[in-house]
Amino acid sequence: MIIKNGSVALPGREEAESLDIRIEDERIVELGENLSGDGKVIDARGLLVLPGGIDPHVHFDDPGFTEREDFASGSRFAASGGITTVIDMPCTSIPPVTTVANLEEKLAAVEKKAVIDYGFYGGVCCQSMGEGYPENFRELAAIVFGFKTYFISVMELFSAVDHFQFRTILERAAELGVTVLLHAEDYSYVAAATEYFMSRGNGPVDYYNSRPEAAELLAVRTALELVEETGADLHIVHLSTEKAAFLAASSSATCETCPQFLEFTLDDFIARGSVLKVTPPVKKPGNREGLWKRLADGGIDFAASDHAPCPAEGKGTGSIWTDYAGIPGTGTILPYLFSEGYLKGRLTLRRLVEVTSENAARRYGLYPKKGAIETGTDADLVLIDPGQNWQVLGADFFSQGHITPFEGREFSGRVMETIVRGKSVYRSGAGILVDGGYGRFLTRG
Repeated sequence: MIIKNGSVALPGREEAESLDIRIEDERIVELGENLSGDGKVIDARGLLVLPGGIDPHVHFDDPGFTEREDFASGSRFAASGGITTVIDMPCTSIPPVTTVANLEEKLAAVEKKAVIDYGFYGGVCCQSMGEGYPENFRELAAIVFGFKTYFISVMELFSAVDHFQFRTILERAAELGVTVLLHAEDYSYVAAATEYFMSRGNGPVDYYNSRPEAAELLAVRTALELVEETGADLHIVHLSTEKAAFLAASSSATCETCPQFLEFTLDDFIARGSVLKVTPPVKKPGNREGLWKRLADGGIDFAASDHAPCPAEGKGTGSIWTDYAGIPGTGTILPYLFSEGYLKGRLTLRRLVEVTSENAARRYGLYPKKGAIETGTDADLVLIDPGQNWQVLGADFFSQGHITPFEGREFSGRVMETIVRGKSVYRSGAGILVDGGYGRFLTRG
């Protein structure tokens, strides 16, 4: 395959270059001008060619909660938005990925469904820290991209860890050289505030008040103190407050944010209700601008979707407290950042590549196999028409979740083609071009 006439975003470059790309045996073998040869040719004239997007935070709910999403629908939605690799969370499947046996059960359920490449995180929860925990942790550490933990959780099969347990996890992870990921909201604050505000109201502002900025800041401060003491490698997921991102950037930890926190505020949540209910909730105005600034200047390492859809009835239970917390996002994250970040001047081209692909690949040991357009790398590419506008319509999503807070928004820059290891898996107007099972399972190292 040769991709000709495209404007190619090379690693570390501030401007795209007019280059052709030759692909053989799933990899990029040559970059240059006026390349020729036998085989398929894609004319990318007028298109920007980026490294395939990496979404390192998705909940594809498979197996166990496939009424919300599965690897077939989730990976197709990702591909339609230019994502070529995802890393799936361990907590929203049955069984959760806390042992190698559980991982193998999950892999058997999903390996014939995925159309893009994928990996797993392992997890540590209160239930998994009993007999066999040290050995389970060690065995999983050789396969997974990190271990997810929660300071607060409402999941029956994956409960939170307390601060002492978290410290022991950090110590074990430091010994094995593996990353710990944290959902950072303070249990003590949220538990008390939830009881208080549930008794007083049933609206978005009540839910926000149960998990405000302070809940995130308390958790982040605690986690960073324990990281400093243990020397562990910590990544804080879906940060929603600018001050928490500042704290993370001032430490050895890394962090991510999500489009929902870059775009929406508490005012939007109050106006729109549970369509915008996510955990942690969107925050007061001012955080949004600060998060954009830190994403642009490197204080936030990359973006992730926290993709977590649900059927329509999940958002309409009649109570803000029982409505599902989560939105579909893996298919809109790259288009959103391209339109509202790059084209609106918030992100340079170089930074766009870093926050949508390169930095996640580096963080989880996939670089340069993934996350860059260079000779020798996997031919994971997304071709975008920067001049084409389109409207977000949840009904058109490949995901099983169709309720999105971006409904009706017009984005600039349309994904025209998504290529995974040299094979076109999605094309605008044609849809998904490969069968489930094309996606390859990736492991740490």
